[in-house]
Amino acid sequence: MATRYNGSDEEERALNAYIRFTRAFDTVDRRIGETFRTRDLTSGQFGVLETIYHLGPMYQGQLGEKLLQSKGNISTIIGNLVDRGLVERRRDQEDRRYIKIHLTSEGGKLIEDLFPEHVERIRLTFEALETEEIEEFGRLCKKLGLANAS
Repeated sequence: MATRYNGSDEEERALNAYIRFTRAFDTVDRRIGETFRTRDLTSGQFGVLETIYHLGPMYQGQLGEKLLQSKGNISTIIGNLVDRGLVERRRDQEDRRYIKIHLTSEGGKLIEDLFPEHVERIRLTFEALETEEIEEFGRLCKKLGLANAS
């Protein structure tokens, strides 16, 4: 559905693109998110597990920055993962003021099993596009993101 806003051609073009982008994102995000929701994980929890799995233990603040989460939200996410036994907080041995977040063996097993399913769901979702379109889409998303980074 196109916008009903009556503005300049540039405004309407940008607004229509934004509407299409957000609707497509919501639809794709819901479909892809089914993989981790079947394991009773939120997208934020999955993000923490996936980040630590691929990049190794991190400080809570680093995780928040990497996942674009506020300090309060990342603290809640990590707390819930700790309660489930999927991650643990460990004092940094070199600087005891800091706490790193580590996967537990249970958390490592969960993300190791879950990640290939997640990737496959993403691959299937993007089958709607040709290879060149996927590459162009990625390039355009990066360009838009970089142009608007604070």
